Amino acid sequence: QEQLVESGGGLVQPGGGLRLSCTASGSIFRIRAAGWYRQAPGKQREMVAIIRSNGITNYADSVKGRFTISRDNAKNTVYLQMNSLKPDDTAVYYCNYPFDPTSWGQGTQVTVSS
Repeated sequence: QEQLVESGGGLVQPGGGLRLSCTASGSIFRIRAAGWYRQAPGKQREMVAIIRSNGITNYADSVKGRFTISRDNAKNTVYLQMNSLKPDDTAVYYCNYPFDPTSWGQGTQVTVSS
């Protein structure tokens, strides 16, 4: 079964930035849309950003203008560049395929705090 491994999280001050990475083990990554999701304590998991195989992107309103999703098909990896981070961005961040999801990985914790 395909595995998704997220990395790059950490503790950052408000206004700071982080870049998350998600590497997929599957061989057809390049033809699938990929997305980043997050789940804050006590809240449901929500979509953050999606990038389709043709490069078209969509973002949640809460992160527009601050986050950028990108992909490197040669590395089977999708990235999330997060800038101008806010305490409300604190969550565990996951990646998955929005239209044909696989099992969720462990995620990577992002904590925004002074």
